[in-house]
Amino acid sequence: MAVTVETLEKLERRITLHVAAEEVNREVEARLKKLARTVKADGFRPGKVPMNVVAQRYGYSVQYEVMNDKLGQAFSDAANEAQLRVAGVPRIEQKNEAPEGQMAFDATFEVYPEVKIGDLAAAEVERVTSDVTEEAIDKTVEILRKQRRSFAQRAAADVAQAGDRVTIDFEGKIDGEPFAGGKAEGFQFLIGEGQMLEQFDAAVRGMKAGESKTFPLNFPEDYHGQDVAGKEADFLVTVKKIEAQHLPEVNEAFAKSLGIKDATVEALRADIKKNLEREVKFRVLARNKGAVMDALIKVAELDVPNALVAGEAERMVAGAREDLKKRGVKDADKAEIPADLFKPQAERRVRLGLVVAELVRANNLQAKPAQLQAHIEELSQSYEKPAEVMRWYLSDRERMAEVEAVVVENNVTEFVLATAKVVDKALPFDELMAAAN
Repeated sequence: MAVTVETLEKLERRITLHVAAEEVNREVEARLKKLARTVKADGFRPGKVPMNVVAQRYGYSVQYEVMNDKLGQAFSDAANEAQLRVAGVPRIEQKNEAPEGQMAFDATFEVYPEVKIGDLAAAEVERVTSDVTEEAIDKTVEILRKQRRSFAQRAAADVAQAGDRVTIDFEGKIDGEPFAGGKAEGFQFLIGEGQMLEQFDAAVRGMKAGESKTFPLNFPEDYHGQDVAGKEADFLVTVKKIEAQHLPEVNEAFAKSLGIKDATVEALRADIKKNLEREVKFRVLARNKGAVMDALIKVAELDVPNALVAGEAERMVAGAREDLKKRGVKDADKAEIPADLFKPQAERRVRLGLVVAELVRANNLQAKPAQLQAHIEELSQSYEKPAEVMRWYLSDRERMAEVEAVVVENNVTEFVLATAKVVDKALPFDELMAAAN
């Protein structure tokens, strides 16, 4: 029997399914008989429970399972015969009228859209590049020195200055009243490193150990603590201890402490440069990939299946709950997070996924085995034991699927950049790093 497909609107379709009542009854009876062999009931030995008892207890659930199976198979057969690419799960409703001996159901669903990709040669894409400079290496060396710095208590007559670690007691009040988070004892911070608000930092500079001071502080309008944002507080601070920092010298001993095999400053700088170049490569690729994806969305025409958007939004809600759980939020799995919050982002993800899939299909941009191997090797080089990392990836299908998705996106990025109008822009190292954080 030919399948009649009714077009409702855009991507929505409807077909009628027929299921023979006799087939359903026969399958229900067969499953109940099979179930009766193992079912247990009070007063009966296993396998000896009367069929009427089995049917009374399990008949409804078994019939529900059989109907689901029959309808699922009927829908699959009909969709295949009509050569439909179904997006999401169909909504099935029973009809009042049906041919004799049959049950009829309407299956309403969406299909995947036709994706039209415009002229990529006319699309403009900004491609950034960035170099690892000697200045960037110097800054990294300084970060490594700070990570290994030590502190020594200053003399009583010394005053606190930039770079010192101070231990203080403080209490803040707004309109004479204490506020939450405004008091601490034995609190440590480094002067001049942005750990405290600038007014607080400046007030402590120049103080001596044992000295107390009261000073006003204006909280910024965008301060993270909403209860005090935009308000003025008076702080009483007492300096308990001042410690001067001592940075290790950049020499062979320093290089050796960082695990550099040659234990020379030159080898240390070379290793830093290699690691920074790897990081720059990934960040540049991510930046250019984002620009390519934005361009693809602009040149593509398609209707987006609502079912796919809803499914993606639900996955994002689940991800948000999982993130809350990792942060230690109580009952995170029950948090009320409306799916509509993620709808715009979910719609973009689905749209982009459909466009990328079409571009990959039309231009043979699938990930090749050699590309997967090369990408895993590159990822593993930033770890102490690359071989173990490679085995970790290769041993898990889900991880390999993630790698494949990245490689495919890289292929798409290269293809578009080779086709579109590319505007090259050299990005300073610090700007690239700041933009990616």
